[in-house]
Amino acid sequence: MTQLLRLTGVACIRGDRLLFEDLSLMLNRGDALWLRGPNGAGKSSLIRLAAGLLRPAAGMIERRERRALIDEAAALDPEMPLRRALDFWARIDTVDGHTVDRAMEEMALASLAEVPVAMLSTGQRKRAAMVRVIASGAPIWLLDEPANGMDDAAQARLAAAIAKHRANGGALLLASHFALGITDLAELDMGALA
Repeated sequence: MTQLLRLTGVACIRGDRLLFEDLSLMLNRGDALWLRGPNGAGKSSLIRLAAGLLRPAAGMIERRERRALIDEAAALDPEMPLRRALDFWARIDTVDGHTVDRAMEEMALASLAEVPVAMLSTGQRKRAAMVRVIASGAPIWLLDEPANGMDDAAQARLAAAIAKHRANGGALLLASHFALGITDLAELDMGALA
């Protein structure tokens, strides 16, 4: 198995509060780890540490591949039509328009290509963020509450995209209040770490 992400002895402090310490985990190709627990347990902080957006208070984080992140912000220009907003990220990720087209089809958003991002519903914005992740080609997906606002059909599309990503050798770190019906999912109860 090829290791994509490794955390060793990691501690996280937010404000003056220790969220967790001495946390170690590893993601290999095809792995999926569900971070579960109550609000404030450190799920989002762990995702941000894995993304490189936060520094650990202690320990070491090794990332061997590119990462793609979904968090509370869609990171898409709200004034732009959806396709143009996604094309911005495609240029940064150096992927072509066909890759974006396929990802839009996968998340059932092709018909909304000309709709400004600001006009999309919460679930549609989450699906758009997922298009960005899929199209990026990043082997490590860091998904923080990716299904918020999604209906059952959109959640099924999300689960199918995750299964395809894992089958192709990608890995997933998922922070969510529910498992999204993902099979063969390892769990880490963040609430038990405090």
